[in-house]
Order: sequence, then C-alpha cells, then structure tokens
Amino acid sequence: MTSNSSDRPRPGAGLLTVGETMALVTPATGHRLVDAEDFHLDAGGAESNVAAHVAALGYPARWFSRLGDDALGRRVAAQLGRRGVDVSTVVMDAAHRTGVYFKDPGSGVLYYRSDSAASHLSPADADLLALDGIGILHVSGITAAISGSAASFLDSAIGRAREAGVLVSFDVNDRRALWDPATAAGALAALARRADLVFVGRDEAEGLWGTERARDVRALFPDIPELVVKDGEVGATVFAGGLEIFEPSFSVQVVDVVGAGDAFAGGYLAAVLAGAPHEKRLRAGHGRAALTLQTTGDFIDERIGR
Repeated sequence: MTSNSSDRPRPGAGLLTVGETMALVTPATGHRLVDAEDFHLDAGGAESNVAAHVAALGYPARWFSRLGDDALGRRVAAQLGRRGVDVSTVVMDAAHRTGVYFKDPGSGVLYYRSDSAASHLSPADADLLALDGIGILHVSGITAAISGSAASFLDSAIGRAREAGVLVSFDVNDRRALWDPATAAGALAALARRADLVFVGRDEAEGLWGTERARDVRALFPDIPELVVKDGEVGATVFAGGLEIFEPSFSVQVVDVVGAGDAFAGGYLAAVLAGAPHEKRLRAGHGRAALTLQTTGDFIDERIGR
C-alpha cells in the first residue's frame, strides 16, 4: 500500500516525528543573550516540538532520534516525556554528545551541533521505526542537512512510511547555516515531492526557488496532495486538490518568532488527526503558533483539550 492522500488517517492513529533535538538555552525574559542574567534550559528541536504540540492537544505523539547518553540527553528525553511525547524508542548514544543551541531574542539562534548524536542517524535507525498505530510521519529538511547519513536515514524513513500507507508530512525548514543554497533548493524540492502534506514559508520558498506568491509555490508543486504556504503575520494558504483556502494569522504581541512554525505544524497536524476540514486545520495552526509567539521558548507548558 502506498500513501497518496492527505485525508484523515485511520481513527485513533497517532503521530511519529523524527529528527534532531538539542538542549536549548533561552533567556528567561526577552533580553538579548549578551544582557540576560537568568536562563532556561529546555529541549529544542523542530520535530520534537511538533510532537509536543500534538500531544498537548490530546493526540498520541512519538518522537525518534539519537541523543547523547549524557546529562543533557537524559534531560531532553525526560522533558519531552513530561510533555506527553513517547520517547521510548529514542537511542541513547554513548559515543556522541547531545547538541546545544542558544536562542538570542531578536537575533536568531546560535548552534553547537557539530558531530552530535543525531548527526549519526543512519538507514539502520530507520529500520527501528515502529509504524503500528501511526497515521502520520512528520519530518523536516533539517535532518537532510545535518549529515549525509542523516539524509540517508530520512530517505529510508519516508520510504518505509509510504510502503506502510502512512501519510508523510514534510516541513521544508531550510536552515541556511547548514548547507549552500543550491544544494538545499534541489534536495528540499525532491523531499517535498515525496510527501503527502508539505509546510513551507512563503519567504522561505522565495529564497529557495524564486517563487514570490503562494500560488507560485503551488505552480511549482502542483502534484503535492496538500500544500500549506505560510506567510508570517499575514496568514497561511492551503492548496488541496482544487481547493485554495486562506486564513489570516491571529493578531498577537510577538516576543520571539522562533518555534512558531513548529507550533503551527503541530496544531495543523492535530486537526488532520481529528479529521477536521482544511479551514479548521489552518485555524488550529494559527492558534497554536499565536501562543508560542508570545514567549521566548519553543513550547507552551500547558495541556489544551480537544
């Protein structure tokens, strides 16, 4: 059986996400790193963020990766577990360390991830993925960028999901610091074309492929069953079959934008698991993103009922 539709996954099915998570250091307030005096130590990674948001909304969510078998790795796993994410299959790697990154409000992030445990993901790890009870596999372009073996892992994971009839969700998540633009453009386009559901920022798509409008992105990827083009504070557009639906973003006071895209994807995918129509999927994404935009962290520590 091959996945070829973004219709609702089978009832009761959950989410599986794969990809690197690091220890995240953030100022306790909105101050810059150079000025802040108090800090939080948290778990930070695009795919595990998505899993945490889906779990917070009441749906089964599992995250798989490699973590260093060190204090930071054990802390990351414990924090995600407390957020309702199933981390039972995560590989604790004694030979490699857990990556670390720092959030500098208003100025982006600083990464210290070279030779991390997750960068040693390989196709052998994809064989460990348990797909029973999984309706959606969510991945991102970050995994393809961190190492050649991780890119091969991602390729194998997508292949296994498609063979099992599991819907493949892909967030482009271009990280320009990890690879050159030409390599990224081709690799990310190829991954997008293998997915059933794709998330991409309008400005991100313009930087990668020269597309200026949401409809231009759709013209570039006409065969993706469900394509979501996000446009920051403006809103987001979903293209699905012959549908084109736009929903404006919620108006909020923004503290920091990092993590909002993961929150949007989490809200949207929870709505997919619920079988909600496309308008409600967009609104669910905007709602979750709005919460994250008002904090310095990547995740809101609260449980929200369905």
